[in-house]
Amino acid sequence: MGLNVWLLLSAVVVIAAIASVRIAHRTGLPSLLLYLGLGLLLGEGGPIGINFDNAQMAQQLGLVALAVILAEGGLTTNWKHVRDAVPTALVLATVGIAVSVVVLAAGVAVLLGMEWRMALLLGAFLASTDAAAVFSVLRRLPLPPRLAGILEAESGFNDAPTVILVIMLSAGSSFELSLPHILLDTTVELVIGAAVGLAVGPAGVYALRRVALPASGLYPIAVLALAFITYSGATLLHGSGFLAVYLTTLVLGNARLPHRAATRGFAEGAAWLAQIGLFVMLGMLADPGELSGVLVPAVVSGLLLVLVARPASVVVSAAIARLLRLGALSWREQVFLSWAGLRGAVPIVLAAIPWAAGLPGAKGLFNDVFIIVIVFTILQGPTLPYLARLLGLAAEGEARDLDVEAAPLEELNAELLQVRIPPGSLMHGVEIFELRLPANAMVTLVVRNGQSFVPTPTTRLLAGDQLLVVTTAAQRETVERRLRAVSRRGKLAGWYGERGG
Repeated sequence: MGLNVWLLLSAVVVIAAIASVRIAHRTGLPSLLLYLGLGLLLGEGGPIGINFDNAQMAQQLGLVALAVILAEGGLTTNWKHVRDAVPTALVLATVGIAVSVVVLAAGVAVLLGMEWRMALLLGAFLASTDAAAVFSVLRRLPLPPRLAGILEAESGFNDAPTVILVIMLSAGSSFELSLPHILLDTTVELVIGAAVGLAVGPAGVYALRRVALPASGLYPIAVLALAFITYSGATLLHGSGFLAVYLTTLVLGNARLPHRAATRGFAEGAAWLAQIGLFVMLGMLADPGELSGVLVPAVVSGLLLVLVARPASVVVSAAIARLLRLGALSWREQVFLSWAGLRGAVPIVLAAIPWAAGLPGAKGLFNDVFIIVIVFTILQGPTLPYLARLLGLAAEGEARDLDVEAAPLEELNAELLQVRIPPGSLMHGVEIFELRLPANAMVTLVVRNGQSFVPTPTTRLLAGDQLLVVTTAAQRETVERRLRAVSRRGKLAGWYGERGG
């Protein structure tokens, strides 16, 4: 086929994938399932019949796409919301990974007679929760901040150790690695990745704050370029590129950068495009004729994962977190964490690594993982809201945070804040003077129902309003804190002890 035909086909696939997001939103299913379905239709076993069986290319492109998805996750994660949850999430992403791998490997070795190396690989594929699946489902759930933070941070951190483990288990023709060797190599790679990420992130913040770029659209491109510099640099240093890119973008996303909201929007669009391309490609790589033959062992493996291995990893991690005084998890939270360990593209991409390396039996593992992801995403994704309500964990009345973007006014040493008042915000009904902003900050414009007007001190604000607030650069943080405090607790926020942190 010619270039124009490929461009037309690609554009149609992207449009169909975008339209499917609406269906996924209504049903509660992660959109990855619909993208995989598109891939199956396009693949050799579907009506379109495109022949694609290059596992090595799929692995390489998949890892790059995962880096983009992780970068978006880091940029859109609010550090203040996940800070208290990070220690527990790190335990889940390390000790929890090890427990899940060992328990699942032992289960499939005993029940299915799988050879130990293959069993450990299957456990490693499925130990990691998928950032895209977790973010797409959980960010629509009104969960308590700490619980949501644990799930988000875990999905961002646990890709790194699983990728390292899969690459180690896939290497060579014989499995001779000792446990101390695996632990040492994994630790070294994680330390290098963390060091690169924590070096590039602050350096990028420093540079972007001091270099006034001529166009606002250059800031998102610069941030994404920094993410790839971190990923590639850490990989070349034999470190974890995934951990590096997540930490770098976490730092960048929580810094006071120019055009921060525009950068996040660009990253979100890039992540959606990466997800569409990744899932469609993985769907094309799978052979529908081979999937039916592994349905039963795949379902057995999946049941072991969600009913035994994942709960065991959560229980052990919760016990360690309690011993280390990182915060106790109630039995309700442990049940939800066990069920909310969603899998997505990550296990399928990881399953392509030993296949690309030519490991005997790896194609069968790929098919197993493909079935497990589809079946258990259908089972787990839509049931999460009901489980949260059943366990009493749904925080239905919690107002969403304000969306604030800043545009630097360098010559005036001032900043213009664009504030949207979300539904449920207690800023609804508050008069302008009751915001009690600092003396050098002022609400200069209100946009309501498409009409803009200059407010007076007694103008009453309503949900859905957009405000333009001018403030000095030195007072910007104080102004943001006050606006968030009023949004959460109303005009008497200070009386209630709410400081907008």
